[in-house]
Amino acid sequence: MHTLVVGTWAWGDKNIWGWNKELDVKAKEAFDMSLSKGINTFDTAEIYGFGESERCIARYKANQPVASTKNIIIATKFLPLPYKLSYPSSLINALRAIVGNALAETVKLGLTKTVGVSNYSTTQTIKMYDCLQKHNIQLASNQVEFSLLRRSPETSGLITECHKRGIAVLGYSPLAMGRLTGKYSQANSLPANRNLSKINMDELEPLLESMRCIADKRNVSVSSVALNYVICKGVIPLGGARNGKQAEQNAGALGWRLTNEEIARLESHHINPKLSFLNRFLQRG
Repeated sequence: MHTLVVGTWAWGDKNIWGWNKELDVKAKEAFDMSLSKGINTFDTAEIYGFGESERCIARYKANQPVASTKNIIIATKFLPLPYKLSYPSSLINALRAIVGNALAETVKLGLTKTVGVSNYSTTQTIKMYDCLQKHNIQLASNQVEFSLLRRSPETSGLITECHKRGIAVLGYSPLAMGRLTGKYSQANSLPANRNLSKINMDELEPLLESMRCIADKRNVSVSSVALNYVICKGVIPLGGARNGKQAEQNAGALGWRLTNEEIARLESHHINPKLSFLNRFLQRG
């Protein structure tokens, strides 16, 4: 897996990202640009655009020369939505116990090369790892939200415990849905439908100013600084890209590392976003 992964939530999603035919063309540019920069891993899910994100990747891949697509890695997810919330806990626990066995079976049947989890806590991750080990299968990854605005996977010890077991940590929303790109401010606010976490942009400005200073010094974008921070923490960022320019900016996070002093400067800004109900429901890691 590459040091940087392309996040494709926006590809095909109408509710949050306003997907249309024009954006389809731009997303294809992001796909092509990423490959040209040597970034060959794309993160998607069956729920992204209700399958359209996966279909986009298939279309874009089909239009590439075979030689340039043979090493493409596609990481997809499924979300098991609850049918009822009134099941007894004993049944819920039993269902959880068989998930690992079912995932192991998909590898044995050749349906997937490897398996991972998302939004798992440290305890849940270790349990899944132990279950898969009984089948001689490695748990490949745990995908959690991680950025300068959400560092709990590091402070809780989740990242350390994953690395001890050879589990890659993938960080989604490393740009905080655009907040860490430098594009938005109190005067130019984030679109309302992207407010999955509530953050006062005035409170965020000192951090953004530090990021701009580092970006200017290194001749990279603010987005590159945000992504590089995640990489420095031993996490593989899922950098969303809606067009070729954004994909190119994301690639600017590669080939260098923030110094310890720069990291300390960024972390000196303490910001505590207020999570939405959806985030509180999903996140365990």
